[in-house]
Amino acid sequence: MFDVFMFDLDGTLTDPGEGITNCVMYALKKFGIEETDRTKLYKFIGPPLFNSFQEYYGFSEEECERAIVYYRERFRDKGIFENEVYENIPEVLMALKNAGKRIVLATSKAEEFSVRILKHFNIYEYFDFCAGATMDLKRNAKADVIKYALENIDAPDISRVIMIGDRKHDIIGAKDNGLKAIGVLYGYGDRDELENAGADYIIDRPENILEYI
Repeated sequence: MFDVFMFDLDGTLTDPGEGITNCVMYALKKFGIEETDRTKLYKFIGPPLFNSFQEYYGFSEEECERAIVYYRERFRDKGIFENEVYENIPEVLMALKNAGKRIVLATSKAEEFSVRILKHFNIYEYFDFCAGATMDLKRNAKADVIKYALENIDAPDISRVIMIGDRKHDIIGAKDNGLKAIGVLYGYGDRDELENAGADYIIDRPENILEYI
């Protein structure tokens, strides 16, 4: 059904829950905010950090920018590897490549960090192109990242491209670019969130992705 499979990173390829929440706690502490319930911070997994600090803590633009600097202080060399690949993801990526499909990364995580993560877990080799946010946040929204990815791959027929992600931002970003989208339930979004965002398909396990070859 599809020739190009475009993947979100956090909550779709890897489970970054420990690292992201640790780094958010670290950043919030710089503002005198102590968060001890890690589950309250799972909502940071997926959306751009700027949006999350603004929405959930009422930070100003300047405070959001400072919070991201603090977040990156811990994330750059420690939080980045408090992470693990979901079961069967490497096998799914290999099967897609063996079927002649192209694989693209489209994440709101900084591109520099995203590539390091893929290389660390030995799955970078499967990707034809990696698109992420810029460190200066000029490319930050998921729709903009997907647009950038589409501009850099040879995909004349976008009806043959599908986006795969676990949060509403992945689905909405796909729709903004005219793509169909698969919502995954093994990440950090739930069925209601994905259905309300307009997911075309919803799956329970990574291996279900192979049904759309």
